[in-house]
Amino acid sequence: MLLLHIGAIHLDVDSQRKTPWHSLTPKTRILCVLLLLLAIVLTPNGRWWTWAIYGSAVAIALLVSQITFSVLLRRVAVESAFVSVVLLGTLFREGGTILWQWGFLKITTTGLIILGSVVTKALLSLLLLNILTLTTSVPALLHALTELKMPPLLVAILESMYRYIAVLIDEFNSMRRAALSRNLMNGRRWQRLVIGNMIGSLFIRTYERGERVHQAMLSRGYDGLPPVREMPKPGRRDILALTLTAILALAGQAIYLFR
Repeated sequence: MLLLHIGAIHLDVDSQRKTPWHSLTPKTRILCVLLLLLAIVLTPNGRWWTWAIYGSAVAIALLVSQITFSVLLRRVAVESAFVSVVLLGTLFREGGTILWQWGFLKITTTGLIILGSVVTKALLSLLLLNILTLTTSVPALLHALTELKMPPLLVAILESMYRYIAVLIDEFNSMRRAALSRNLMNGRRWQRLVIGNMIGSLFIRTYERGERVHQAMLSRGYDGLPPVREMPKPGRRDILALTLTAILALAGQAIYLFR
């Protein structure tokens, strides 16, 4: 998800609010989101009442967290553009009544059910993940992932990607301006050659800069995680939030299992 917001480097724009959601520890927020994501993904196609329950839970999380809806909608729109390419393949499925056909392409009732189910899953999942990233600072999120026994090397890679992606963008833009000033971007053939050379040069520059930055970080006491204030201890609210999330996830699954 981090790579989809290159133009908006500050992911945690609503992390300083004072709400019941923000009062939970970052580890609890991650666990609540993971529980709901797991329940959403495991729900079979066409279980609309189950997704109505999960959708109401996501709506409550949106209201309680008081996030900026304009930022949320922009991010979900960007992410949906990438997901929609995959979703189109779920429409043309065999089975059910044929509603439209052109050659070997045909839309059936089964295809529409699968498409609607996958779209619902993707939308709810994107909303949950954006709620988490918008309301939790990146250092706290990385520390919480470490507490949840995520590999430290992977956490360090995520941290470096987040911190230095803006540097890479500035480096690429400076190389692009240099190519434009030398009139090297006129034809399509020249554009492909120049962009290919720029990508190769950017890789070499980032590798060398990464080595220098890493040595400088080690000399300043870097231990694999960004500095953060004292992490809050889990309390009754965290236990209550996890319990309610688990009950909600099980209730949604029970609707179609026992009907």
